[in-house]
Amino acid sequence: MSAVTTAVDLVRWFDQIGIDDVPSVGGKNASLGEMYRELTRDGVRIPNGFATTAAAYRSFLEESGLDEKISQILSDLDSGDIANLRQRGRQVRHLIVETEFPDEFKNAICKAYRQLSQGRGEPIDVAVRSSATAEDLPDASFAGQQETYLNVQGESSLLDACRRCFASLFTDRAISYRVDKGFDHTKIALSVGVQVMVRSDIGTSGVMFSLDTESGFRDAVLINAAYGLGENVVQGAVNPDEYYVFKPTLRSGSRPILKKSVGSKEIKMVYDIGGGKLTKNVPVPLEDRVRFAVDDDDILTLATWACQIEEHYSEKKGHPCPMDMEWAKDGITGELFIVQARPETVQSQRSKDRLETYHLQAGGTPILTGGAVGARIGSGRVRVIADASRLAEFQEGEVLVTEKTDPDWEPIMKKAAAIVTNRGGRTCHAAIVSRELGLPAIVGTLRGTDFLHDGQEVTVSCAEGDTGVVYEGLLPFEVEETQLNNLQRPKTKMMMILANPDEAFSMSFIPNDGVGLARMEFIINNHIKVHPLALLKFDELTDVAARTEIERLTAGYSDKPQYFVDRLAEGVGMIAAAFYPKDVIVRMSDFKTNEYANLVGGRQFEPTEENPMLGFRGASRYYDERYREAFSLECRAMKKVRDEMGLTNVKLMIPFCRTVDEGKRVQEVMTQHGLTRGKNGLEIYVMCEIPSNVIQAEAFAEIFDGFSIGSNDLTQLTLGVDRDSEIVAHIFNERDPAVMATIQSAIASAKRTGRKIGICGQGPSDYPEFAEFLVEQGIDSISLNPDAVLKTTVRIGEMEKRLAN
Repeated sequence: MSAVTTAVDLVRWFDQIGIDDVPSVGGKNASLGEMYRELTRDGVRIPNGFATTAAAYRSFLEESGLDEKISQILSDLDSGDIANLRQRGRQVRHLIVETEFPDEFKNAICKAYRQLSQGRGEPIDVAVRSSATAEDLPDASFAGQQETYLNVQGESSLLDACRRCFASLFTDRAISYRVDKGFDHTKIALSVGVQVMVRSDIGTSGVMFSLDTESGFRDAVLINAAYGLGENVVQGAVNPDEYYVFKPTLRSGSRPILKKSVGSKEIKMVYDIGGGKLTKNVPVPLEDRVRFAVDDDDILTLATWACQIEEHYSEKKGHPCPMDMEWAKDGITGELFIVQARPETVQSQRSKDRLETYHLQAGGTPILTGGAVGARIGSGRVRVIADASRLAEFQEGEVLVTEKTDPDWEPIMKKAAAIVTNRGGRTCHAAIVSRELGLPAIVGTLRGTDFLHDGQEVTVSCAEGDTGVVYEGLLPFEVEETQLNNLQRPKTKMMMILANPDEAFSMSFIPNDGVGLARMEFIINNHIKVHPLALLKFDELTDVAARTEIERLTAGYSDKPQYFVDRLAEGVGMIAAAFYPKDVIVRMSDFKTNEYANLVGGRQFEPTEENPMLGFRGASRYYDERYREAFSLECRAMKKVRDEMGLTNVKLMIPFCRTVDEGKRVQEVMTQHGLTRGKNGLEIYVMCEIPSNVIQAEAFAEIFDGFSIGSNDLTQLTLGVDRDSEIVAHIFNERDPAVMATIQSAIASAKRTGRKIGICGQGPSDYPEFAEFLVEQGIDSISLNPDAVLKTTVRIGEMEKRLAN
């Protein structure tokens, strides 16, 4: 586009601006120009447009005399007084909206708009976005404080939208923010970006980050998606879909979609064609709500663009620069576009040398759950605020409960102990601001304003994974801080025991050597919930209640067994990605028959055993005709993790393998489903938890790549003690000489055969002398629950030094 020339530099096209132009066009517009100029040739689509300049804004205020009038109105501002703040802000905004632009500025905007519309037959619809900048403060952040207007069509409407963007420089939140930061109101200016609309009103849109917003994990792209225009996702008016993609293997050509969660997506924002507004919200049909808003190819394209944008900005700035981006898919052309991008400013600033962990010190009664934001805990009395007219009622230290928040709520949000909203995902306004303020927030609870009431004492916990919980009462909690920069690594590998995929990203920050035991049972129990044979033989299922529940859980799946494969692959994939490229040893399912029976639809497919602990469990199930078909789903899921997601750091482990022949039969079944030992680097381990595993260790070593000592079962079977029996529980002791002799023999056999051997369990952390014994024997790795890893790492390091001397 040719430049719009005027006496003052009033308007610039996107191809004329870049990231160095923040002082003149603000961060948002400078970023759009940077991407349009530098990344469109690499395949990243950016809608074209132009930006008004900060000089144009200042010229408008000076020529109209608004600068002096605004200074007078704000002369007695008290930002701590909500009523005072709202009155002053309203006065300034009204003044700006009612004042005409100078002719030269008006003509420059209209000329650029006509150029943008050329070749399209009629004046085009555009998005009009605010982009604030500060004189002498180019790095100041004003994200989310000003207005955006969508589906603006015609010169008159465009000029009105531009004035309203200027007026939004004086929203309550924007004024309060500048006062808090000590910024002079007269030093702030606003640029307006005018951009061709992407017809996502009949398509989809959302937000994405090039890191995990909760943990700060750098190797994942988080994408939120919903139907219609993107403002609903940003504002938290909908609970969007959520997708995670793993960056390292995406770059090498894999399809590593780690997780896909369906949001309720109850409404969508569309054009108000023939109506009195620019846009309106309409209900989403029920059949669309249960579907994902975008397909896998779109997810991978967006994630690829996120990586490209992050890499470009990181190179530009000379240091890693995770990004916060907005995207849209045109419902007419099917094309994807990036419509905004800015550096992420919360997790990227977090210190990597300090680990802060919140722990509840007592259990409580759960009232409500939703999406956890902030990995912290807060407590206080509830204050339900139905709408912005009641903001003045909020008192410092209360728990804010509401439908959703927007920028006008921020003056009270910073006074809250915690925040709970009915709507929104982890990239909505409430979530973003809570992270900035260091507050725990639970979003998307659906009915928080119904379940909670004014004055009720509650504890808001976001320290238990992806799901946040509101508990009854003021529960005690502690904050544990650990300095990581001086931690020495011992020779013995310190690995983790993990089960919950939702905690994997945050747990990966604890210094570790990988995952020695990833427990598949947790994923099946909590994320899948259905017995695999109930999915494979759904038509034969006689339990009506189970059929109904399975239909609900597998909504959107015509192939019900694929639901099991996908959910299991996602759970294991999240854990494997969190620790990539370190080893992640995944144990194949080790439920006992009574535990399998408790899965939805399970009772029809499980026998009743007198002693399930010693019965139909572990390896014996995998090749048996009664379960073999179900085991194939586990194999398909693990193949998907390794081959499709590219997570070849996953090693597989067979539990409760009684004989060498069983080990061979299991591997034959695995080979039939594409999991061949040695192929694509696949290693298969065996649990060393039965005396036969120790006695025949060298024979097992011929068909397995390593051992993991399961001290609980090994102690139980060595001493002949039922660990579930209270009567003989006092005999159970992994430090018993017989048990220690058994472990010593197992380690020695592994060393002789050149196989790796580790141990899983709390014994080494609970009993220092047991840990010292293991180190003396030369065990390769010790796997512990995450809360014991740091203290045991220090202890093992000290032991190794002492033994070396």
